[in-house]
Amino acid sequence: MRFPASGLALLAALAVSACSPTADYDGSSNRIISTSSVTLVRFTDDGVGGITRETPYSSKAIEAALPGFTTDGIQSANENSTEWATAVFNTDGFQVLQVFKGNDGKIRTVHGVTHHLQGPNGERIGMTFSEIGSARSDCRVGKNLWRGMAICKSEGHPSVELVYAIPGYQGPFDQLPPAKELFDAQLQRILWTPGA
Repeated sequence: MRFPASGLALLAALAVSACSPTADYDGSSNRIISTSSVTLVRFTDDGVGGITRETPYSSKAIEAALPGFTTDGIQSANENSTEWATAVFNTDGFQVLQVFKGNDGKIRTVHGVTHHLQGPNGERIGMTFSEIGSARSDCRVGKNLWRGMAICKSEGHPSVELVYAIPGYQGPFDQLPPAKELFDAQLQRILWTPGA
């Protein structure tokens, strides 16, 4: 028996979603939605979980601010460079956050990197630009290592930014893509910068 390509895609999507409690199949767009109803950490203007602008940049201080989480050193990319950061892991060993050091011994920025996070307006990694309702006027084009991405403000929250990947975008990379392409961009990271 032969299945049409769309039928095989549906079966594959359902098989993947059956294995993942946080995946859901969206029949209208033929894609897996990988958001979660589990929230390990919330981002606000004042901080990320228990991390605030006063938290020193150290594994001990970060773990004290996030009880039950562990940390380890990693190399990670931000917009302009790759550098050492402190990764924060949940009890299952999944990376949840990346914490970058500032010049003053405090935290410069925190990157949320899992769909088990929530932004100040309910944003979750895996949601689209249109689902979140970001405004194009609140966005800028990413550069260097985040070339081709959209970096947007979280509405009403100046310390939180949202980093979107735009699937299949081929440029030009010095400007945001047309609205149709931006509409389907997927949230990849939530950023918190103290005092931004």
